[in-house]
Amino acid sequence: MSAIALENLTKVYGSGVTALDGLTLDVSDGEFVVLVGPSGCGKTTALRMVAGLESITAGTVRLGDRVVNDVSPRHRDVAMVFQNYALYPHMSVYDNIGFALANQGMPKPERDRRVRSAAAALGLTDMLNRKPRQLSGGQRQRVAMGRAIVRQPSVFLMDEPLSNLDAKLRVAMRSEVLRVHKSIDAATLYVTHDQVEAMTMGDRIALLSDGTLQQYGPPGELYDRPANLFVARFIGSPEMNLYEASLDDSGGLVLGSQRLELGVLPAALAARAGQKVVVGVRPEDLTIAAGAPSAPASGSRAELAADVRMVESLGSELHAFFRIDAPAAGDGGTEQAVAEEGSLGLASLAYNGVARLGPRSGVRAGDRVTFGVNIGQLHFFDGDTGRAIR
Repeated sequence: MSAIALENLTKVYGSGVTALDGLTLDVSDGEFVVLVGPSGCGKTTALRMVAGLESITAGTVRLGDRVVNDVSPRHRDVAMVFQNYALYPHMSVYDNIGFALANQGMPKPERDRRVRSAAAALGLTDMLNRKPRQLSGGQRQRVAMGRAIVRQPSVFLMDEPLSNLDAKLRVAMRSEVLRVHKSIDAATLYVTHDQVEAMTMGDRIALLSDGTLQQYGPPGELYDRPANLFVARFIGSPEMNLYEASLDDSGGLVLGSQRLELGVLPAALAARAGQKVVVGVRPEDLTIAAGAPSAPASGSRAELAADVRMVESLGSELHAFFRIDAPAAGDGGTEQAVAEEGSLGLASLAYNGVARLGPRSGVRAGDRVTFGVNIGQLHFFDGDTGRAIR
């Protein structure tokens, strides 16, 4: 039985705004599930409905074998870690961690054991007498986690707990959160807008947009098999390059003035010969090819000529922003208004694609390059519905 089960969960506010529309997902015991999506997609609303802090318009929330739609938050056996920590400034770390237990009237010896055990697990033993103002951001976050851990709930809910930390500390705290999660082995529902957090932390990821679940599965599945254009654009940094294209009757993919030979097409693509599609290619599936464009080798590679407009060196890798004459797909694609005609006189910098290359590839702005395309990793989508073509 799932520790958390959401069935057609819906939230419509009095203004008529639908914040969540028919969300269905489950979280198993010991599983770490991440709700991710852009601001306003409904992820925090879903979390608050599980916690009992938000009323339910329709649908069901189950915790274990109990339907808890009408159960008060304090009786749901959940613990929530908030974005702003919500520590009591006048209390010590010890009293902050043990506050809920003291409220429950737990005997002092057991309360002391739980507080000190949680503090040891979180590296807070030497800080138990300090006040929150004497702690760093990461230490305060650990205190907030400790306060949740001591209650020993069956379900943990975390609402963007790392968003107030700087980038370096956020990386360290990701490992800390996962370490604590594994040690307590409770079902965890974690909300973030950061796709890197989602990809590195989640056993499964639920990606939402406008209150609707777009895809739910392991991180690798969302990356390698996006269900639609929204997932393809959202997961991955730099994001997937997406272009309007067409398939011809002889197994070719027409991208603007260029043609990539795909060989024998799978049935789902062959049925779309002569039709418009959207094709996607990840930046890492483009490499610098030697020589002029040629036919694919062993049916696995093709080549694409492009003009490099800008280069960013990240030390360990290089991002080459380029332009081809195929139109980028939709408003959310890689088409960038870097320099509109007449603004700053930089129209020549506009690009509609990016390649992730080795740091010593030698590519520079202004180069005309030929990219090898890993055609086995191309993604195809219906141009009208945006759904993946499998």
